[in-house]
Order: sequence, then structure tokens, then C-alpha cells
Amino acid sequence: MTAKITFDNDQKVFHLTNGSISYLFSVEEGETLSHLYFGKAVKAYHGQLKYPRVDRGFSGNLPGSLDRTYSKDTLPREYSSAGEMDYHEPATIVRQKDGSNALNLKFDSYEVKDGKPALKDLPASYTEDDSEAQTLSVNLKDEKSGLIYTLLYTIFSDFDIIARSVLVKNGGQEAVYLEKVASAQVDFVDRDFDVICLPGAHANERHMQRTPVTFGSQAFESRRGSSSHQMNPFIALVDKKTDEYSGDAYGFELVYSGNHSMALETDQLAQTRVLVGINDYNFSWKLEAGDEFQTPEVLLTYSGEGLNKMSQNFHEVIRERVVRSKFKHQKRPILVNNWEATYFDFDEKKLKPIVDEAKNLGIEMFVLDDGWFGHRNDDNSSLGDWKIFEKKFPKGLGHFADYVHDKGLKFGLWFEPEMISYDSDLYREHPDYLMQVPGRAPSPSRNQYILDLTRPEVVDVMYKQVADILANNGIDYVKWDMNRSLSDIYSVSLPADRQGEVYHRYVLGYYDLMGRLVDQFPDILFEGCSGGGGRFDAGVAYYMPQIWASDNTDAVARLAIQYGTSLAYPPSMMTAHVSAVPNHQTGRKTPFETRGAAAMSAVFGYELDLTKLTDEEKAMVKNQIADYNKVRDLVVNGDFYRLKSPTESNQAAWNFVSKDKKEVFVATFAVLAFAQPYLTKTKLKGLDPEKKYKNEETGEVFYGDELMELGIYDPVVHQDYMAKTYLFKAIN
Repeated sequence: MTAKITFDNDQKVFHLTNGSISYLFSVEEGETLSHLYFGKAVKAYHGQLKYPRVDRGFSGNLPGSLDRTYSKDTLPREYSSAGEMDYHEPATIVRQKDGSNALNLKFDSYEVKDGKPALKDLPASYTEDDSEAQTLSVNLKDEKSGLIYTLLYTIFSDFDIIARSVLVKNGGQEAVYLEKVASAQVDFVDRDFDVICLPGAHANERHMQRTPVTFGSQAFESRRGSSSHQMNPFIALVDKKTDEYSGDAYGFELVYSGNHSMALETDQLAQTRVLVGINDYNFSWKLEAGDEFQTPEVLLTYSGEGLNKMSQNFHEVIRERVVRSKFKHQKRPILVNNWEATYFDFDEKKLKPIVDEAKNLGIEMFVLDDGWFGHRNDDNSSLGDWKIFEKKFPKGLGHFADYVHDKGLKFGLWFEPEMISYDSDLYREHPDYLMQVPGRAPSPSRNQYILDLTRPEVVDVMYKQVADILANNGIDYVKWDMNRSLSDIYSVSLPADRQGEVYHRYVLGYYDLMGRLVDQFPDILFEGCSGGGGRFDAGVAYYMPQIWASDNTDAVARLAIQYGTSLAYPPSMMTAHVSAVPNHQTGRKTPFETRGAAAMSAVFGYELDLTKLTDEEKAMVKNQIADYNKVRDLVVNGDFYRLKSPTESNQAAWNFVSKDKKEVFVATFAVLAFAQPYLTKTKLKGLDPEKKYKNEETGEVFYGDELMELGIYDPVVHQDYMAKTYLFKAIN
């Protein structure tokens, strides 16, 4: 069914549906929008959810009304504001010229259009044809101030996704200050939810946490200037009995790379409000008369078939209608990165044997990491000076790139364009480019400081430097890093009453810089990174189709990281590498096969010194590459199914299934060995029950329903950290 948006003028009810999901809200008394329903598609609505009128003590009524049975404080709202006797956390707060926070948003008008408009200066989902979606614009107006809030809703035909955002226009005569502007609000009645979020830390990102939603307020947020290692911009609300394959699940994912807040509040009537958007911490945006402010987009999804279907809804829309890169469906090159092989200690002569070995082993790309620019031999200098370190490359970087290309490999390069070092020519020439509060010493992190990307001239300088390197050195791939959180929040280009705009303006500058570079160099594969997974979000995916999932390359640690990440993001966005043992982050020694199985479950590569491998290990690399070549299209384009959680047992398992259900890649893992192990089975998901599938390793043949219902025994192995992979192909 195609997406359809209707307005019942008699009931004053909006209904968005695509035949799979429905979203309904109404215009209630006082021209107030009331949320009605979000969930499985319904054919029609006949008014049964008109909110019961009950006199609630200490809940105020409409201005000028003596009807005590109707209150904005108890009504499920579609979008709320401070200053209107709704005592919940509001979706928006505005400071008026008189200092008040008064705002009374009333329904004014609406419009339905085919397709989906772009969001000014922000990443967002998109359509390739207007027939793919419909968009509803609902205008709310505050009569006194002239402020107009346009609530934007897009429902897709082929994805169970509703994209929401808000455009605020100052239609009045006086400037106001936006102190909070959420992108979406959903109020639920009579639901007893758990909330799932993705907390973590550097080298330990995005672990699934499930807790009850309780009375009061909960917030899952970042105040670090980026989407952060510590709390990803995603939450899910699920029923108590919801698991991977059954039960209701509501997902909320913000397409934004800065400070975010996913806030919940359960009120005195056990109603739960969800607010998603820019974090209002240190946020204030001056909106002059006639100006507009666009919020980031939120992707909302509903699944009645558990968490895995919710995840697949996100995977599909991100892969198909958020990622724009020409590489989104392509098999990504298998690479080796020199970082854990050499760190800063390299020159062209030292790198060439690694390139030679990469060629011999069948690796397809060599990536040169930190230390190739300025005079950088450690992390104390040269950020901001994106010019070739002549001592390391006396004949120029292009000469080394030619060597790599002559070997038949692609050539990739690391950048960190958002940072600056005191010891840099850029700082010596433009100390004001460094973000700091006047009269206060800025705070270092990893011995580096922040460029003020709120300033267009700073963005222009970085754009020119990076573009010159990309245009003149045969670059095929870029790894874009950001190795610290923001601090010293201040821009010399803004007056005192606009310093609350710095966090968001920084993100807009980052998007501008990225957007200009990826548009100028569409044939370069860009990969996001922020000390690993510190900026792993759908906003980055709009510009870069893949992101380094974590600086932690330990295969056992990666199980939980990649498993948790898959809750909201497709494996085609994750990059994972086989690294040396003992692992540089954990000290753990894992078998080569296990490191390969974990890395093959994402975009695959190596992070070690190839010249130090034994002959046996080199043979293993060749075999791994041959095995990955059989499944990498599945990993990039297949449907992903989580089978066993590494946080709930001693095992992990997942499988990928091709769209035509003719190929299945399975990876199973056992962390610790036992003297008397239990016998365990792995049951596959997503296969065609009528097809026969051949195990490509053993030649055994099974029907799809056998593999899904009976499963297969896991290997009994008396060794820690073991993995097993399977490839099944349909034979009928």
C-alpha cells in the first residue's frame, strides 16, 4: 500500500498510514493537538479515543474557560509548550521579550504533499521519487508573539517509518529566544513499558540496557557536543514481555550528531511522555523577526514482532534512504590500517613492506593513519596543518600513493579536520580559530583543542586544506576522526546573547564541511570515526556510509558492541578489523578464526603489522579473505537477525539472509569453555521454510524450517573464545 495521509474534517483527526502502521492525532478543544494512536495499521477511526472528561485536581483549564473537566495537563499531547498549564516536561520553551515563557500554540492550518522536503543544513531521510512518501505539515500558532511551529510528518510507503521534525518561524515583530525545541513528542496512555537504551564508554560503546519506565523523569542524553560514546541518540519503548521476535516495540532515533536528549516522563495518571531532540543544556537560539529554526529529524518506528523487526525497520530506511553515498550497496574494499602496526613511528620505507604483504595476501586497500602531516611524531602537534610531513615522505605523499596503486591496492588516509594543536602553523597564524572562553585557558584533551567550526571562515580553511590533499594525492578512502569531546564553549564571532547557539552551530559547521567534501569527491569512500564509536549516528551516515564502531578491536569485546549497535544501525554501517594478540586494548588472546568471525560480521579489514605474521597466520588471512568474499554482499545488503545475546549468556549468535532468501551467513560464538558443557543449539531466522539449504562446508542439506525450528548443535570445544561460521545456499 502507498503512504496515505487523511484529515477527517468532522472528527478533526489526522490519520497517517501505509497499510502496515498507523499514526493518529486530533484537534481538540482550544485548538490543541491530542495524540491518539501509534501502532499497527487500522482501517479507520470512529472517535473511541476522544479523551474522557474528568475533573482533575490541580490540573488547570483552558484560558477563559470554566470547564473543569478538560485540561492540557492530563490530555495526551502531540506537541506541548511551557507556560500553558501543562506541568510535564514541555517540548518547547520560548523566552519572550518581556522575559516570560508564555506560549499558547493553537492549530492553525495543515498541508499534505507527496514526497519529502529536505531539511535546511541538516541530514535527514529522503525520497528518490515523490510517490515513495507523503508529508504532512501542521501549523501551530501563538497569536500574541506570532510564532509559528510547523510540525512535519513524513510516512513512507515501503518503510515502517515516520520521520518527524519541527520548523519554527518568528512571524512576529520582536526577537525571541528558543530555549528548548524538541523534534518530536509522543504521549502514551495505559502502557507499562521498559525502556532500552545504548549506553557505553570509549572502547566500550553501545551496550543494550533494559530497565522499567517508572514514575517521574528519565533522560538518555549527551552533553559532550557529539552523539557520544556514553549514550547513543536512540531509545526503544517495549512491553514487559517483548523479546527479539514477539511483542510491541517503539523505536526513536535522532538523525543528529550533537548534544541530544531522549527524555521520558510518567505522570500522576501513569501516562508516559517521550520527547526527542536537541539537548536544551546550554542551548538558547535567538530568533529574530522573520527568521526560522529547523530541528533535526527523528525516525519513529513501530514493530509488533519484537526488537529484531524494529531493528530491521531502522536498518532498511538508513541503508536505503539516509545513506546517500554511491558505496551504500557496494562491496567495501578489504583494508589494512597501519595504526596498531606502527602508530606514529613510520616513514615511506617502513610502510612499503606492509603494502607488499597486503598485496600478497589479497587485501584490497592500504590505509595510512595518524602521523603523515605537519611534523607529527606524537599527538602533541600539527593538527590544523594538513600538509605532507616531508621527513616521512621526502618524495611526497602522492609518490607513496602511486606505489600503493601500482600494487593494485586502493589508498586511504586518516584526517581529524575539527581539531587544532598549539604547536601548529594554523594556531600561530590564527590563534582565534581555537575555541575558548576569553580570559580563560582552554582545556586540552588528548593534547588537542577544538576548532571553532561555528565560523564559516574556519570551515572554509579546513575545506581548502583537506580538499587540496584529496585532489592531488590519489586518495580512495578517508577515515574522518574526532578524538575528544567539546569544551570551552564560546565563539568570538557571536555576541553574548547568542553563545547558547554554539553547540548547535558547531554541528552545522561540521555538516557543512563534511557535505562539501563528500559532494566534491563522490568517488572517495568516507568512513566516520570519533575515538572509535563516539559519533555513531544516522546524521553521520547521511554523509559517510560506514563508521568505525569502536577503538576496541578485541573480538570478545566486539560481540556486545556490535550486537548492541545493531539494535538501531545496520551492520553495513559498522567497520570491524582483525587485530594482533594480545589485544592492544584488553590484553586478551583470542584465536585468529574468532577474530575473523567477529570482523566478518561487519565491513571487514585488518589492523596489525602484516610483516610480523607467521606463515600459518598468512595462510589464515588468505582463507579469511576468501571466506569473506563469499559473504560480504550479504553483510552489506542482507537482512540481519540477532539469535543469541552476548550480554545474557556465554554465547552470541546472529545470521544474515539475502533478500531473495537464497543465501545465509551464520556466526556463533562461545566465550568461556567448561569441563562439562551443556549442549546448546542455534536456531536460524529469516529463511524460506520451503527451500532446501546446503551447508557449503559439509554438503549437508536441510529445509529452511529445519534450520529455524530444530536448529543445529553448537560445537563442543574445550577452549575459550571460540567461533564457528556457516554459509548455507538454497538449492531449489
